[in-house]
This record gives sequence, structure tokens and C-alpha cells, in this order.
Amino acid sequence: MAENKVVELTIEENVGIITINNPPVNALTLDVREQLKEVLADVDGNEEIRALVITGAGPKFFVAGADIKDFPNQMEKGPRENATIYKDMFTYLEDSPRPVIAALNGLALGGGCELVLACDLRIADEKAKLGLPEVTLGLIPGLGGTQRLARLVGPAKAKELLFTGSPITAEEALKIGLVNQVVPAGTAFEEALKLAKKLAKGAGVAMAYGKYLVNKGLELPLQDAMEIEMQHVEKIFLTEDLKEGLDAFINKRPPVFKNR
Repeated sequence: MAENKVVELTIEENVGIITINNPPVNALTLDVREQLKEVLADVDGNEEIRALVITGAGPKFFVAGADIKDFPNQMEKGPRENATIYKDMFTYLEDSPRPVIAALNGLALGGGCELVLACDLRIADEKAKLGLPEVTLGLIPGLGGTQRLARLVGPAKAKELLFTGSPITAEEALKIGLVNQVVPAGTAFEEALKLAKKLAKGAGVAMAYGKYLVNKGLELPLQDAMEIEMQHVEKIFLTEDLKEGLDAFINKRPPVFKNR
């Protein structure tokens, strides 16, 4: 890993906390790309981590997208190869069985907004803003932004945001379904961590199945999606978590789920 540590992983009560700390704006540089890849590999092999929170360091920026000055270095091998590494990491977050929560402490623009879109839940500081300003440079989002945005907010609103490139406030993002919750200034990480700790104590297999079924079902005709749902219902009846949940309910005690 590079000497300049720009992506940090800490663990608190079964919650993995990924912090992008690349001042002044937490841009997605080559260092961030390589270190985020290593951090996600660490997460993948750590069964202690049952939920993830992703945030940016400092009060003003979540992630402000790519460093335009760094573009020549990032584009040396062509846009597809450079983008594929980030796309694979974002897809990992989307496909991970763990709940992934973005704590939006500030601006989330370009690739930063695309990172947000790959998370399951989004908690935004009231002063946060989100946007895909690529069009102002003659570009388009290339890390899944056009596709995930349309699935979250619908095609018409997605096109508006893509065509104008204008960032929107946290409140507007809440209205269109781009974020789940808006919280007072300075509390986004605290609220995201609180929720993540709650989820980390929950029925991990059930949440993993639910996440998979929502994501996969959007790609399929309704009847096909419902068949896959039933297949997972059959599978979950064989889990220890279900037995634990039922026993805890019957005996009026808190369940202790083991993710199996």
C-alpha cells in the first residue's frame, strides 16, 4: 500500500468503516483506487464485519469525483480499463451480502455520486449535495451512474440530472428517492453508524437474501423474480438464524443471530 494512506478501514461493533481521506476534496485518484481495492479485499475476508459504512473525511466533501488533473495518468491505458477497476469495486459493494450505508457528510459529485449509488442506503447531512456534472466537461458517467441513477429515481429525473449536470440538495435528493434520510449538519456519520450497528446485530442471511432479491428482481420479469424469491424462502427455512429468531420470539428474548 502507498505510504500516503488515503483509504482507511476501522471496525467497531461488527461494522466496517471505510473512510476516504484524500484532502482537499477526497478525489478518486490512482492512490484511492488502489487502496480502496485493498481495503475491500480485507473486508471480503473478514467475517467479523457484518455491515459497512462508507464516508469521506472532513466536513465538506464525501467524494468530489475524479481528479481532473490526474486524468492523463488515469487514462494511459484507456477509459475502459481505468473505469473497469472502479466499476468492479462498486459492483462488489452492490453485490456484497452485507448492508452498505453511505454517510454523506458533504459534496458527492461525479464518481463520488456513483459510489453513493452503489450503496444500499444513503444518509445525508442537510448541507450535502449530489450530482453528476460530467456533461459540463463533455463526458458521461462511466462507473454505472447512468444505470443506477435511473433505477433509483426513474428515467425522466435521471435524464434531467445527467443533461444539466447540476447538483441537487440533500432535501431534493430525499424527495426523489436518491437518499433515504436527511439529518442535521455534522451528524450523517453518527446516524449511519448507529443504523449499521443495528443491522449488524440483525438476521444477516435474511438481509443478504433480501438485498439480492431486490437487486436481481429489477432485471427480471415479475413472475421470474417471484420464483427466485420462493427459492430463497425455501432456503431460508433451513438456516440457524430462522430457528433462533423463532425461538427468541416464543421465549420473549432478544435474538442472537449468527449469520448462518
